[in-house]
Amino acid sequence: MRTLARVLLGVFLSFAGLAHLSFARASFYAQVPHWLPLDADFVVIASGVVEIVLGVSLLALTRWRAAVGWVVAIFFVLVFPGNIAQFISHRDAFGLDSDLARGIRLLFQPLLVIWALWCTGAWFKSIA
Repeated sequence: MRTLARVLLGVFLSFAGLAHLSFARASFYAQVPHWLPLDADFVVIASGVVEIVLGVSLLALTRWRAAVGWVVAIFFVLVFPGNIAQFISHRDAFGLDSDLARGIRLLFQPLLVIWALWCTGAWFKSIA
């Protein structure tokens, strides 16, 4: 079950990364906080590349899966301010066209962290 969950998360991250770089690129701008002192285009592209790398790592680096799980979980924590920024600024994207929809999405971010830690076994192992 964990292996299937890890593969699904890897595919999900890889797909999301490709979406950053292509067909959903404009939607990802809604998640870049205005206070971030970086070019929004750079943030969208860089985060897309990181998601692809993380997704492929989940699929291919099975020997280091616990360490990859921790890195993926940390990534989900680091991008959370973008989701909060989208909620606070009331920016529509990805069909999230109401505060209720954007608020519900915020509740799922901790589940992504848990998913990454559980499916890689990182929950049970330290990376040291």
